[in-house]
Amino acid sequence: MIRTILILIFLILFFLIGILIWGITWIIGRFNPYRQDLICLRSVQFAFKVVLLISGVKVEVYGEEHVPKDQAVLYIGNHRSLFDTVITYARCPGLTGYVAKDSMLKIPFLRIWMKQLHCLFLNRKDIKEGMKMILTGIDQIKNGISMCIFPEGTRGTAETETEMLPFKEGSFKMAEKTGCPIIPMAMVHTADIFEKHIPFIRRTHVILTYGEPIDVRSLEKEQRKHLGSYVQGVIQKMLEEELAM
Repeated sequence: MIRTILILIFLILFFLIGILIWGITWIIGRFNPYRQDLICLRSVQFAFKVVLLISGVKVEVYGEEHVPKDQAVLYIGNHRSLFDTVITYARCPGLTGYVAKDSMLKIPFLRIWMKQLHCLFLNRKDIKEGMKMILTGIDQIKNGISMCIFPEGTRGTAETETEMLPFKEGSFKMAEKTGCPIIPMAMVHTADIFEKHIPFIRRTHVILTYGEPIDVRSLEKEQRKHLGSYVQGVIQKMLEEELAM
């Protein structure tokens, strides 16, 4: 329980200091928008690293050399915990927006930060809005901003870590239309941090693996037709390998 309280205190302090940071970056952004974005990215990454430190989470990482440093990518990962975003965002080498549920827009200050960080918000009940979100993501990738999606649509709760909800195909249009590489991410034990014993946060050893980039254009016709299913199969194999370590 102490870890949970300490994280809450830290986040409150960060949000308060964040008002000052955001004000300074807003001024910087009038002259250098990219610099503004980069300062916001590194500030939030620092905060997430502190959260992981307080939580006692040890992240063992494999395959990080597969992540390009000089181009935008589409990160695709399995999803079992709120900490999945904290763990993966803390390691993004460049500007990266995450796709989040639109209910996050109801949180005023968080909403400002997320928009500044190029996050997009998905309305699951409105198909037209969903298409607009995908088109915006395509534009962002074309402008050099990576995107990250957990295409199960919600956190998985299956007993076995290799069991995932079916990947939603729509989000993969971002890679199909831009030609950017897909970076598969596989994480195990993230639910052990918080979800399995809410409200307690416990020291956990997490494994994060980045798979080899997937070039959509080089795939066979059937694989491109069911791209979500194909990428899910890649991630499932990565999860099995992690659990066998």
